[in-house]
Amino acid sequence: MAEKKEKAKFGAAFTAWFRGVKSEFKKISWPTPNKIAKDTGIVLVTVAIVAAFLSVLNWVFHLGIEKLLG
Repeated sequence: MAEKKEKAKFGAAFTAWFRGVKSEFKKISWPTPNKIAKDTGIVLVTVAIVAAFLSVLNWVFHLGIEKLLG
C-alpha cells in the first residue's frame, strides 16, 4: 500500500516538474537565424585572429630560443 502512494507521489512530482519546464521554455526569447549567423561569424573571426596572434608569438619565441641555444 505504501509503495503505491510513493509511486503516485513520484508520478505527480515528475508531472509537475515537467509542466514547470514546459512553462519556462515558453518564456525563452530565442535568437533569430540572422542573429545566430552574425554571432557565429564574430566568434569565428575572433578565433582566427587569436590563432594568428598566437602563431606569430610562437614563431617569435621559437626564433628567440634558437638564438639563445645557438
